[in-house]
Amino acid sequence: MIERDASLLRFADLGAVPPDALVAHMNDPRVAAHLPLLTERWGIDEARAFQSAKQQRWLEDGLGHWAIYSGQRYVGWGGFEKEGEVWDFGLVLTADAFGLGRQVFLKALDFARKDDRIERISLLLAPSRKHLSALTRYGAVFVGEDDYAGQRFLRYELTP
Repeated sequence: MIERDASLLRFADLGAVPPDALVAHMNDPRVAAHLPLLTERWGIDEARAFQSAKQQRWLEDGLGHWAIYSGQRYVGWGGFEKEGEVWDFGLVLTADAFGLGRQVFLKALDFARKDDRIERISLLLAPSRKHLSALTRYGAVFVGEDDYAGQRFLRYELTP
């Protein structure tokens, strides 16, 4: 059972997550249902390539994606990546941690408010996401649909 106490949430080095944990996470059909860009099953090589690509973003931009833990348990990955002049926030939780999205988002938003580099945040969400009213309560504004890598996404933006 995943601990739902927000004080136990922490961000850590995504490169330290065992690749087999990422493989299990990304191959879960409940997770894949909300990831239109995930078109193939992952193996260890894909997990390692993913970790390497995310590490490169940290080197280039000084910020990137974290592993997310609740206590000692890995519950997903997410964070900020520079996309042009905007920092895109992404979050992919394990299926058993889907209910932690709001808490993780608020922790990340708190981080963004303290980081002078982040003036605007974009969120690209799969159209399969239906419960989006919380985003507007935190200041996000729907700005339209985007095509990214041939897939349709709902774009929200907010100023932290």
